[in-house]
Amino acid sequence: MKIGILGLGEGRSTISAVLNSNKLELVKICDRNEELCLKRAKEFDFHSYTTDYNNLLNDTAIDIIAIYTPDHLHAEHIKLALQQGKHVVCTKPFIDNLADAKELLELSEKSGKKVFVGQSSRFFEPAKRQRADFESGLIGNLITIESHYNADHRWFLGKGWSLDDKFKWLYGGLSHPVDFIRWYLPDISEVMGYGMISENGIKAGLKNDDCMHFIFKAKDGRIARVSGTYTSPTQPSQRESEMTCILRGTSGASQADYHELRYALTSKDGEEKMISWGDKEASYYFRFEGQSHHAGEYQNYLEYFAESIEKEFTAYPDLKEGIRTVALLQAMDRSLQTGIPVKIDAILAEFKLEI
Repeated sequence: MKIGILGLGEGRSTISAVLNSNKLELVKICDRNEELCLKRAKEFDFHSYTTDYNNLLNDTAIDIIAIYTPDHLHAEHIKLALQQGKHVVCTKPFIDNLADAKELLELSEKSGKKVFVGQSSRFFEPAKRQRADFESGLIGNLITIESHYNADHRWFLGKGWSLDDKFKWLYGGLSHPVDFIRWYLPDISEVMGYGMISENGIKAGLKNDDCMHFIFKAKDGRIARVSGTYTSPTQPSQRESEMTCILRGTSGASQADYHELRYALTSKDGEEKMISWGDKEASYYFRFEGQSHHAGEYQNYLEYFAESIEKEFTAYPDLKEGIRTVALLQAMDRSLQTGIPVKIDAILAEFKLEI
């Protein structure tokens, strides 16, 4: 499958992913910032770039457009790609306004093209192992899920855009553990949350919460929780994972630690396992400085999406799941503002979405 990439900040991981894949071929990269185009061209020795999105849209050689632009531009960029008959990969959060959802659903159906949401954390090695063990029944029936994403992102506070009133850690960070909840409990009916701006956030001038805790309730009565803190120090990685997902079942439990590439399982037979992936796997997932880009995850999900097109199966999260996740995030946002539980179906009904 031939691919074009729009947005070369986060798209840096996607360039690496495609150039290292034998299932995908990179045709062209695009960013309105020509300086960034030149930087990526030099970094990857790949010189087919453009600053005009229309050049990607009109290129008949491109099957898939991968979108990594700012959140508020996603809907328009997805719309244009579908209108030009392209399959679409779009980073999370999928869209920032559910008012755009109905048109995208109609366009996808009319064009017959697939839309895939790049919820990358599902494609880390610990997450893949946890999901496989869950689906094979090793922990029995699921009772509850706990997840968090706690990161020392105080360095973000030096960036002007992080102090804008439109910037919310809820969408930029907490959307990762929220996706784990949706993955295992897709029918969340209600959410309640509390948040605050921390002392560090207040000093820096943050406009929205950087510390949050939420409880979710599914339609069948099961519950889950998610937490996130973003401008305070964290524990050493040997003690606490930056991002984790814990499944508790009727016969066992499992925990996937993402950036640490760790996994633990207590199976239905009482067997306890601890697995850590080593330098080889770490170099596959983290190909650049530190852990700022996770190109291995992107390669995993891009190859999965390409396979779904070739073999004609649905790749998840698809368009509908992406929209429902945005509805859940907006319900969480509303709960923070009102201090009361919010029903997800009420959010969907406001936008006349029946999915």
